[in-house]
Amino acid sequence: MRITHLRQADLNLLIVFSALAEERNVSRAAQRLLLSQPAVSRALQRLRETFHDDLLIRTGSGYEPTPKGERLLRELSTTLPRLDRLLSGDEFDPNTEETTFRVAVTDHASHVLSPLICRTVLPRALTVTFDFVSFGDQTFDAIEKGRLDLLLNADDGYLPPRFEREIIFEDGFACVAASQSNHPRKLTLKHYLAATHVGVGVLGGRQTIPDERLAAIGAKRRCAIWVPYFSAAIRCLPGTSLLATVPARMAQFEAGNPALKVLSPP
Repeated sequence: MRITHLRQADLNLLIVFSALAEERNVSRAAQRLLLSQPAVSRALQRLRETFHDDLLIRTGSGYEPTPKGERLLRELSTTLPRLDRLLSGDEFDPNTEETTFRVAVTDHASHVLSPLICRTVLPRALTVTFDFVSFGDQTFDAIEKGRLDLLLNADDGYLPPRFEREIIFEDGFACVAASQSNHPRKLTLKHYLAATHVGVGVLGGRQTIPDERLAAIGAKRRCAIWVPYFSAAIRCLPGTSLLATVPARMAQFEAGNPALKVLSPP
Protein backbone atom coordinates (compact mmCIF):
# COMPACT_ATOMS: atom_id res chain seq x y z
CA MET A 1 0.00 0.00 0.00
CA ARG A 2 1.46 3.36 -1.05
CA ILE A 3 0.78 6.05 1.55
CA THR A 4 3.54 8.54 0.68
CA HIS A 5 1.14 11.40 -0.09
CA LEU A 6 -1.31 10.59 2.68
CA ARG A 7 1.35 10.93 5.37
CA GLN A 8 2.07 14.46 4.16
CA ALA A 9 -1.57 15.51 3.86
CA ASP A 10 -3.88 17.33 6.27
CA LEU A 11 -7.20 15.50 5.91
CA ASN A 12 -9.04 18.39 7.59
CA LEU A 13 -8.39 20.40 4.43
CA LEU A 14 -10.55 17.97 2.49
CA ILE A 15 -13.46 18.62 4.85
CA VAL A 16 -13.04 22.34 4.25
CA PHE A 17 -12.97 21.82 0.49
CA SER A 18 -16.10 19.68 0.60
CA ALA A 19 -17.98 22.36 2.52
CA LEU A 20 -16.71 25.14 0.24
CA ALA A 21 -17.58 23.25 -2.91
CA GLU A 22 -21.10 22.55 -1.66
CA GLU A 23 -21.79 26.02 -0.25
CA ARG A 24 -19.94 27.95 -3.01
CA ASN A 25 -19.45 30.72 -0.44
CA VAL A 26 -16.66 31.29 2.12
CA SER A 27 -18.84 32.80 4.84
CA ARG A 28 -21.46 30.04 4.66
CA ALA A 29 -18.76 27.36 4.61
CA ALA A 30 -17.04 28.98 7.61
CA GLN A 31 -20.32 29.09 9.52
CA ARG A 32 -21.01 25.46 8.73
CA LEU A 33 -17.51 24.41 9.83
CA LEU A 34 -17.47 26.66 12.92
CA LEU A 35 -14.34 28.38 11.59
CA SER A 36 -13.45 31.99 10.82
CA GLN A 37 -13.56 33.20 7.23
CA PRO A 38 -9.77 33.84 7.17
CA ALA A 39 -9.16 30.26 8.35
CA VAL A 40 -11.30 28.90 5.51
CA SER A 41 -9.51 31.13 3.00
CA ARG A 42 -6.11 29.93 4.25
CA ALA A 43 -7.29 26.33 3.98
CA LEU A 44 -8.34 26.91 0.38
CA GLN A 45 -4.92 28.33 -0.44
CA ARG A 46 -3.21 25.28 1.09
CA LEU A 47 -5.52 23.00 -0.91
CA ARG A 48 -4.57 24.80 -4.12
CA GLU A 49 -0.89 24.35 -3.32
CA THR A 50 -1.43 20.66 -2.50
CA PHE A 51 -3.34 19.84 -5.69
CA HIS A 52 -1.52 22.33 -7.97
CA ASP A 53 -4.87 23.63 -9.17
CA ASP A 54 -7.25 26.50 -8.30
CA LEU A 55 -9.95 23.91 -7.44
CA LEU A 56 -12.52 26.67 -6.87
CA ILE A 57 -12.79 29.86 -8.94
CA ARG A 58 -14.68 32.95 -7.79
CA THR A 59 -17.54 33.97 -10.10
CA GLY A 60 -20.38 36.45 -9.87
CA SER A 61 -22.60 33.90 -8.16
CA GLY A 62 -19.95 32.44 -5.83
CA TYR A 63 -17.22 29.83 -6.16
CA GLU A 64 -17.36 27.33 -9.02
CA PRO A 65 -15.19 24.19 -9.10
CA THR A 66 -12.60 23.63 -11.81
CA PRO A 67 -12.66 20.27 -13.64
CA LYS A 68 -10.12 18.96 -11.12
CA GLY A 69 -12.24 20.38 -8.31
CA GLU A 70 -15.31 18.56 -9.68
CA ARG A 71 -13.40 15.26 -9.72
CA LEU A 72 -12.16 15.82 -6.18
CA LEU A 73 -15.67 16.60 -4.94
CA ARG A 74 -17.03 13.40 -6.50
CA GLU A 75 -14.31 11.34 -4.83
CA LEU A 76 -14.87 13.00 -1.45
CA SER A 77 -18.63 12.42 -1.54
CA THR A 78 -17.83 8.73 -1.18
CA THR A 79 -14.53 8.78 0.71
CA LEU A 80 -15.29 11.17 3.59
CA PRO A 81 -18.40 9.35 4.89
CA ARG A 82 -16.47 6.08 4.85
CA LEU A 83 -13.54 7.57 6.73
CA ASP A 84 -15.92 9.07 9.25
CA ARG A 85 -17.61 5.69 9.79
CA LEU A 86 -14.23 3.94 10.02
CA LEU A 87 -12.98 6.34 12.68
CA SER A 88 -16.22 6.28 14.66
CA GLY A 89 -16.40 2.48 14.61
CA ASP A 90 -20.03 2.50 13.44
CA GLU A 91 -21.44 -0.45 11.54
CA PHE A 92 -22.81 0.09 8.05
CA ASP A 93 -26.55 0.83 8.15
CA PRO A 94 -28.19 1.34 4.73
CA ASN A 95 -31.11 3.15 6.38
CA THR A 96 -28.91 5.96 7.72
CA GLU A 97 -25.87 5.90 5.42
CA GLU A 98 -25.22 9.15 3.54
CA THR A 99 -23.03 8.28 0.59
CA THR A 100 -22.83 7.59 -3.13
CA PHE A 101 -22.01 4.10 -4.33
CA ARG A 102 -20.28 3.99 -7.71
CA VAL A 103 -21.17 0.77 -9.48
CA ALA A 104 -19.89 -0.44 -12.85
CA VAL A 105 -22.55 -2.33 -14.76
CA THR A 106 -22.99 -4.08 -18.05
CA ASP A 107 -25.98 -3.20 -20.16
CA HIS A 108 -27.55 -6.49 -19.02
CA ALA A 109 -27.06 -5.84 -15.29
CA SER A 110 -28.34 -2.29 -15.63
CA HIS A 111 -31.57 -3.45 -17.29
CA VAL A 112 -32.23 -6.22 -14.78
CA LEU A 113 -31.05 -4.72 -11.49
CA SER A 114 -31.59 -0.93 -11.77
CA PRO A 115 -35.41 -1.24 -11.64
CA LEU A 116 -35.16 -3.59 -8.64
CA ILE A 117 -32.91 -1.13 -6.77
CA CYS A 118 -35.34 1.70 -7.51
CA ARG A 119 -38.30 -0.28 -6.16
CA THR A 120 -36.75 -2.09 -3.21
CA VAL A 121 -33.63 -0.27 -1.97
CA LEU A 122 -34.18 3.44 -2.59
CA PRO A 123 -37.48 3.68 -0.64
CA ARG A 124 -35.59 2.55 2.50
CA ALA A 125 -32.13 4.05 1.92
CA LEU A 126 -33.29 7.65 1.61
CA THR A 127 -29.83 9.23 1.85
CA VAL A 128 -27.98 6.80 -0.43
CA THR A 129 -27.24 7.56 -4.09
CA PHE A 130 -26.24 5.00 -6.72
CA ASP A 131 -24.03 6.14 -9.58
CA PHE A 132 -24.09 3.44 -12.28
CA VAL A 133 -21.29 3.70 -14.85
CA SER A 134 -20.62 1.59 -17.93
CA PHE A 135 -18.42 -1.49 -17.60
CA GLY A 136 -15.29 -1.20 -19.74
CA ASP A 137 -11.68 -2.21 -20.17
CA GLN A 138 -10.53 0.05 -17.28
CA THR A 139 -13.13 -1.16 -14.76
CA PHE A 140 -10.94 -3.70 -12.95
CA ASP A 141 -8.21 -1.09 -12.45
CA ALA A 142 -10.77 1.43 -11.16
CA ILE A 143 -12.08 -1.07 -8.60
CA GLU A 144 -8.59 -1.91 -7.41
CA LYS A 145 -7.78 1.79 -6.92
CA GLY A 146 -11.01 2.49 -5.05
CA ARG A 147 -12.66 4.61 -7.73
CA LEU A 148 -15.50 2.08 -7.98
CA ASP A 149 -17.26 0.18 -5.20
CA LEU A 150 -18.82 -2.71 -7.09
CA LEU A 151 -19.03 -4.41 -10.46
CA LEU A 152 -22.17 -6.15 -11.71
CA ASN A 153 -21.03 -8.33 -14.57
CA ALA A 154 -21.46 -11.75 -16.15
CA ASP A 155 -19.12 -14.44 -14.82
CA ASP A 156 -17.31 -14.93 -18.11
CA GLY A 157 -14.03 -16.09 -16.58
CA TYR A 158 -12.27 -12.73 -16.88
CA LEU A 159 -12.76 -11.44 -13.34
CA PRO A 160 -9.29 -11.34 -11.70
CA PRO A 161 -9.09 -13.90 -8.87
CA ARG A 162 -8.00 -11.26 -6.34
CA PHE A 163 -11.54 -9.82 -6.29
CA GLU A 164 -14.26 -11.24 -4.08
CA ARG A 165 -17.39 -12.32 -5.93
CA GLU A 166 -20.93 -13.48 -5.29
CA ILE A 167 -23.57 -14.85 -7.66
CA ILE A 168 -26.73 -12.73 -7.61
CA PHE A 169 -28.71 -14.56 -10.28
CA GLU A 170 -28.17 -16.94 -13.16
CA ASP A 171 -29.11 -16.36 -16.78
CA GLY A 172 -28.62 -17.94 -20.16
CA PHE A 173 -28.54 -16.60 -23.70
CA ALA A 174 -31.16 -16.22 -26.40
CA CYS A 175 -31.07 -14.96 -29.95
CA VAL A 176 -33.25 -12.14 -31.23
CA ALA A 177 -34.12 -11.39 -34.85
CA ALA A 178 -36.62 -9.35 -36.84
CA SER A 179 -40.04 -10.98 -36.83
CA GLN A 180 -40.12 -11.01 -40.67
CA SER A 181 -36.72 -12.69 -40.98
CA ASN A 182 -36.35 -16.32 -42.11
CA HIS A 183 -34.54 -17.50 -38.97
CA PRO A 184 -36.20 -20.56 -37.39
CA ARG A 185 -37.38 -20.46 -33.79
CA LYS A 186 -34.77 -23.07 -32.82
CA LEU A 187 -31.36 -22.40 -34.38
CA THR A 188 -28.92 -25.12 -35.33
CA LEU A 189 -25.21 -24.42 -35.12
CA LYS A 190 -25.02 -24.50 -38.92
CA HIS A 191 -27.75 -21.87 -39.25
CA TYR A 192 -26.20 -19.76 -36.47
CA LEU A 193 -22.79 -19.69 -38.19
CA ALA A 194 -24.33 -18.96 -41.60
CA ALA A 195 -26.16 -15.90 -40.26
CA THR A 196 -24.77 -12.37 -40.09
CA HIS A 197 -24.64 -11.04 -36.54
CA VAL A 198 -24.70 -7.87 -34.49
CA GLY A 199 -21.83 -8.20 -32.01
CA VAL A 200 -21.78 -6.58 -28.57
CA GLY A 201 -18.29 -5.43 -27.57
CA VAL A 202 -18.39 -6.28 -23.87
CA LEU A 203 -14.65 -6.53 -23.10
CA GLY A 204 -11.77 -5.62 -25.37
CA GLY A 205 -14.11 -5.42 -28.37
CA ARG A 206 -15.28 -9.03 -27.84
CA GLN A 207 -18.58 -10.54 -26.79
CA THR A 208 -16.74 -12.95 -24.56
CA ILE A 209 -19.20 -15.74 -23.80
CA PRO A 210 -20.60 -16.66 -27.26
CA ASP A 211 -17.36 -15.96 -29.10
CA GLU A 212 -15.23 -18.07 -26.77
CA ARG A 213 -17.75 -20.93 -26.81
CA LEU A 214 -17.48 -20.92 -30.59
CA ALA A 215 -13.68 -20.66 -30.53
CA ALA A 216 -13.55 -23.74 -28.29
CA ILE A 217 -15.01 -25.82 -31.15
CA GLY A 218 -12.96 -24.06 -33.84
CA ALA A 219 -15.87 -21.95 -35.12
CA LYS A 220 -16.36 -18.22 -35.61
CA ARG A 221 -19.42 -16.16 -36.47
CA ARG A 222 -19.45 -13.12 -38.77
CA CYS A 223 -20.38 -9.85 -37.08
CA ALA A 224 -21.17 -7.15 -39.63
CA ILE A 225 -21.48 -4.48 -36.93
CA TRP A 226 -20.30 -4.09 -33.35
CA VAL A 227 -22.15 -2.00 -30.78
CA PRO A 228 -21.35 -1.38 -27.10
CA TYR A 229 -24.75 -2.37 -25.64
CA PHE A 230 -27.16 -5.31 -25.87
CA SER A 231 -30.08 -2.91 -26.09
CA ALA A 232 -28.46 -1.20 -29.09
CA ALA A 233 -27.93 -4.59 -30.75
CA ILE A 234 -31.63 -5.38 -30.36
CA ARG A 235 -32.62 -2.00 -31.80
CA CYS A 236 -30.55 -2.80 -34.92
CA LEU A 237 -32.64 -5.84 -35.87
CA PRO A 238 -36.03 -4.69 -37.25
CA GLY A 239 -36.06 -4.63 -41.06
CA THR A 240 -32.90 -6.76 -41.35
CA SER A 241 -31.85 -10.41 -41.41
CA LEU A 242 -29.28 -9.82 -38.65
CA LEU A 243 -29.07 -11.94 -35.52
CA ALA A 244 -28.21 -10.77 -32.00
CA THR A 245 -27.14 -13.03 -29.13
CA VAL A 246 -28.20 -11.46 -25.83
CA PRO A 247 -28.87 -12.50 -22.21
CA ALA A 248 -32.17 -14.38 -21.98
CA ARG A 249 -33.73 -11.91 -19.54
CA MET A 250 -33.09 -9.04 -21.93
CA ALA A 251 -34.56 -11.05 -24.77
CA GLN A 252 -37.71 -11.64 -22.74
CA PHE A 253 -38.15 -7.87 -22.38
CA GLU A 254 -38.81 -7.91 -26.14
CA ALA A 255 -41.29 -10.81 -26.11
CA GLY A 256 -44.22 -8.46 -26.72
CA ASN A 257 -42.53 -6.47 -29.49
CA PRO A 258 -44.24 -7.36 -32.79
CA ALA A 259 -41.14 -6.29 -34.76
CA LEU A 260 -38.97 -8.94 -33.12
CA LYS A 261 -38.90 -12.66 -32.34
CA VAL A 262 -36.92 -14.52 -29.69
CA LEU A 263 -35.08 -17.64 -30.84
CA SER A 264 -33.41 -20.56 -29.08
CA PRO A 265 -29.64 -20.52 -29.68
CA PRO A 266 -27.72 -23.66 -30.63
